[in-house]
Amino acid sequence: MFIDKIEIFVKAGAGGNGCVSFRREKYVAKGGPDGGDGGNGGNVIFRVDEGANTLLAFRYKRKFIAENGGDGSGAKCHGKNGESVIIPVPRGTLIRDGESGKILHDMSDGEDFILCRGGRGGWGNKHFATPTRQIPRFAKAGLPGEERNVLLELKMIADVGLAGLPSAGKSSLLAAVSAARPKIAEYHFTTLEPNLGVVSVGEGKGFVMADIPGLIEGASEGAGLGHDFLRHIERCRLIVQVIDISGIEGRDPVDDFHTISEELEKFSQTLADKPRILVANKCDLLPEGEKSEAAKRLKTVADAMEYPLLFISAATKMNLKALIDAIQQELTDLPPITVFEAEALPEDLDTEASTPEAVTIRRNDSGAFVCEGKWLEKLVNQTNLDDRESLMYFQRMLQSGGIIDKLRDAGCDEGHTVKMFGIEFDFVN
Repeated sequence: MFIDKIEIFVKAGAGGNGCVSFRREKYVAKGGPDGGDGGNGGNVIFRVDEGANTLLAFRYKRKFIAENGGDGSGAKCHGKNGESVIIPVPRGTLIRDGESGKILHDMSDGEDFILCRGGRGGWGNKHFATPTRQIPRFAKAGLPGEERNVLLELKMIADVGLAGLPSAGKSSLLAAVSAARPKIAEYHFTTLEPNLGVVSVGEGKGFVMADIPGLIEGASEGAGLGHDFLRHIERCRLIVQVIDISGIEGRDPVDDFHTISEELEKFSQTLADKPRILVANKCDLLPEGEKSEAAKRLKTVADAMEYPLLFISAATKMNLKALIDAIQQELTDLPPITVFEAEALPEDLDTEASTPEAVTIRRNDSGAFVCEGKWLEKLVNQTNLDDRESLMYFQRMLQSGGIIDKLRDAGCDEGHTVKMFGIEFDFVN
């Protein structure tokens, strides 16, 4: 089964909590605070798997959660850092934000990509000792790790893409010029998934060719199979349009050319504008070959569009060497394979949501005012409500962040219940 688009959930590990501890040891006076820091949470890392060419591994496992950091302990012991989770994906996979659809990263360079970073471990009370506060009875909690839904979209990396109607001979051509062995049969839509083949041109050089399932009229709107796989030739530097010149399918070669051109343009203007070579296949079935009426009409159209046109036969290997040479010559003058630029960085998507202005307030069924928001969640996690100084800091941040004013504007008054991420208190005006 070929899967090239799937949505998954990823979550980095939370940081461990800092420790509140005091050194109590015989013959050691004024030991002081010695609470250790919490460990950092593990990251979510994407890595290219050169042996994979599909996202099938994500069919049954769609949730990836890194390990949390360990809590700190006494004697200034640091908590254990959480293990990162490594997600292998095929080369060429696009990582998109699940909500906005924006590209976060293109896994084409072979480098590891950290999508979600683990939360930082909280400080132990050893950090909060001052000349005036010698017995700090509070520590910081670890920060939560980043999490998000992401859409993985595989766009195969190939130099040349074969496009054409069903039974035009794309799979036969790929099999004839490379070591690939796609399924070939005398019925439409024999190819149900993209195939890749490496074409050698000697001296250790070559290029990668991709064969996608046959396009039909209306493919750009979802008809047939082609629309689902057109994304795999978006990276291609060159498109080879394969046309059945024999007419044994009852189709007109010129009409076939226009049909494919229109579908490519409807799917993406960038795809339609890519350099193209026209290949008239199955010439061995034409008694007159290139002198036939169909061949002349197709050549007229190709000349008008300024597309190179070659007459070949994948079955008999006629003119395949000339085709390979023509493709290699075209590729020499073309830019490298397309690498999609990131439309948004992971941290950019969280910036706005991590401010006091993004905190929302709603009233639940029991009449309590519920405050929600990433900024507020971080503040609550860092606060030790059992310590007076920490609690005073929490109150100052609510005031300076405008949360108190937001509660008043929402109708919160003296004695009303306020809830914030597991804590509950009465509002005092």
